[in-house]
Amino acid sequence: MKEGGQKSSNILKKWLCSSRFWLLITPFLLFLLLDVAIPFKVSPRYSTLIAASDGTILHAFLNDDDKWRLYTELEEITPVLRQTILQKEDRYFYYHPGFNPVALGRAFLKNTATGRRSSGASTITMQVVRLLEPRQRTYLSKAIELFRAMQLELHYSKEEILQFYLNLIPYGGNIEGIKSASLLYFGKLPQLLSLAEITTLTIIPNRPSSLRLGQKNAFIVQERNKWLRRFEKAALFDKQVIDDAVNEPLTAYRREAPKLAPHLAFRLKKEHKNTPIIRTTILPTRQAQVEQMTRNYVNRLQSMDIHNAAVILVNNETMRVEAYVGSADFNNPYDGGQVDGIRAVRSPGSTLKPLLYAIAFDKGMITPKSAINDVLTNFGGFEPENFDRRFNGKVTIEFALANSLNIPAVKVLKELTPSVLIGYLKKADFQTVKKQSKDLGLSMILGGCGVTLEELTRLFTSFANEGKIHGLNYSADAKKSKGEVLISPESAYLINGILTQITRPDLPNNFDNTYHLPRIAWKTGTSYGKKDAWSIGYNRRYTVGVWVGNFSGVGVPELNGANIATPLLFDVFNAIDYNSPTGWFKPTTDITRRKVCAESGDLPAKFCTHQVLDYAIMGISPTRRCQHSKWVLTDKNAEISYCTQCLPDSGYVRKLYPNMAPELIAYNELNHIPFQRIPPHNPKCTRVFEVGAPLITSPNDGSEYFLENQELQLACQAGNDVREVYWYINDKLIQKANPQAALFVKPPVGKVKISCSDDKGRNVDVFIKVLSR
Repeated sequence: MKEGGQKSSNILKKWLCSSRFWLLITPFLLFLLLDVAIPFKVSPRYSTLIAASDGTILHAFLNDDDKWRLYTELEEITPVLRQTILQKEDRYFYYHPGFNPVALGRAFLKNTATGRRSSGASTITMQVVRLLEPRQRTYLSKAIELFRAMQLELHYSKEEILQFYLNLIPYGGNIEGIKSASLLYFGKLPQLLSLAEITTLTIIPNRPSSLRLGQKNAFIVQERNKWLRRFEKAALFDKQVIDDAVNEPLTAYRREAPKLAPHLAFRLKKEHKNTPIIRTTILPTRQAQVEQMTRNYVNRLQSMDIHNAAVILVNNETMRVEAYVGSADFNNPYDGGQVDGIRAVRSPGSTLKPLLYAIAFDKGMITPKSAINDVLTNFGGFEPENFDRRFNGKVTIEFALANSLNIPAVKVLKELTPSVLIGYLKKADFQTVKKQSKDLGLSMILGGCGVTLEELTRLFTSFANEGKIHGLNYSADAKKSKGEVLISPESAYLINGILTQITRPDLPNNFDNTYHLPRIAWKTGTSYGKKDAWSIGYNRRYTVGVWVGNFSGVGVPELNGANIATPLLFDVFNAIDYNSPTGWFKPTTDITRRKVCAESGDLPAKFCTHQVLDYAIMGISPTRRCQHSKWVLTDKNAEISYCTQCLPDSGYVRKLYPNMAPELIAYNELNHIPFQRIPPHNPKCTRVFEVGAPLITSPNDGSEYFLENQELQLACQAGNDVREVYWYINDKLIQKANPQAALFVKPPVGKVKISCSDDKGRNVDVFIKVLSR
């Protein structure tokens, strides 16, 4: 055994040292060395394809060289396509190392004998090399092709090389690759081609000039059928299959590349550079449907000088964006059609109010039936108005939200503080709010900040997803994220109930009590100057965001969320999910019903005779007792009232009077609404009250005023029991007046102290600065 092993070892050593071994191994080693020194960089620049969720093409782009070179995937290379290509171009493709020695030898002998190039021997691999690195047709070029072909075979599989070939073969003009030709001439993907169509596309690359699809179809049919009969002789396909292919008419003609979802397509192309196929979550039929609805709707608005709209449709269950319409007409340059309205930063109007009230529910500040005064209020110089420029007096929170009242929203935000709302918006990834956060104040709840339709729609999906906010999915491979809790499920349920009400002013004209009304929760918004109309709606399955306006920023008197944006929202829901079968939102275990006073929304006191049911969040909602009335000690005729200090020994009675805020008293006085006044306090009383001083509503404390031939208004709000107030300027009495009366004075230039005292001795001061030229 040892002698045999030694003998074999000696033979191996002798062979390794022989010249024949090195003669064989040297070319291989030289090839490996050259492969490292001169690598073959295969990086074709493909066109970008935007695909729908079902794989159909939504949008196609030219590549950087202005060529249609669409990327053919391996699964798109069907067995029929593979068989046809290999039979015609390279029958021994799977057996050679990149070149066919027999074919090369035969071609060399034939070309030498004839003195001209009459026979080629290029394999598919060599053709790929030539397509990647075009050269003049010389023997040196052929040698380089051979070397590059072997490099391809070394680094890529046969399937990948065949894929390169099908992606690069020319079809005339700027069309390259079988997928480009299939889509642009037959309007379908390669895997859907018939044998006749495949054969047609197989024969053209060798003669792209003479076989021009759409121009010489009759001649192409003749050439196609010749090859089909050759396939029959080679027993490649059954005779019946060949006969059917021969009889198939050729209907090829140059088509436009698909151009659905153009705004999303350009967006994703920019975000995913050098990605040949971007698979989206878009449903092609739904996208086409929403695009058409948006275009038709805006066409009807042209007479009002309203020229654009944007719509985004999100599936709440998967967070997939199923339709994305950035403008009414992408190809309209006059109205900014290429502006993406889904990502354009705009004023949100009132659309942030649901989030504000949801946060207030979670903080235990309010419940749906909580009372709040919708009256003229000065917030340090900021005096907002309602959309209809009217006030409603005392209202409930649910009425305030359903009717999109501005004063209650600003009051709640003031109590909550803007920084808290900003924190929630940052958590919801409102990018412009993050940038503006230092400059935002109370006006943000009425539209004084920047948002996008994409951000707003994503925010509203949280109401449909029990308070959790998830990222929007544009990629077909993306899964619904775990999400982040933005508001509680209980708060979301309360908001859903309020936004589902249909007895509200933002219901579009002619929609009330008609079959056109889908079952959804929705909120509208109109920006200052009537430049933006919003309507965001949702049910359990979908959330749809709609913006209508002009990208130029020009306001239109008729523009508002209710009558301009909401009809399009309803149209979309009626088309995609009318009377959704998935049911409605259900209350969580921590939602409870309780009786509250109808006047205040608080837990009833003994004097609360009118009670209603209200929702509450267990352990969170406020539990304060109602104080809408208070007991007052008066004489028997109710002509004067007493405090404990001046209460007589007898002759007095205890009566209930409305416990109204000064601002509501002022509103009732101004609108001549009768209410029960507390009798004036006992004039003989010497007590000075410390709480309940008047509130000066004009001028604003700390403000500067430039007065030129003008007077300054003095106004205040006082308690129910105040009959007279006294105005002072720099501690000098100016006038005694009714609390609701407005006075006009001309104060001196410089720093001025303005004081107001009521008939109980309560006083308040403000300081202003009066400027002059």
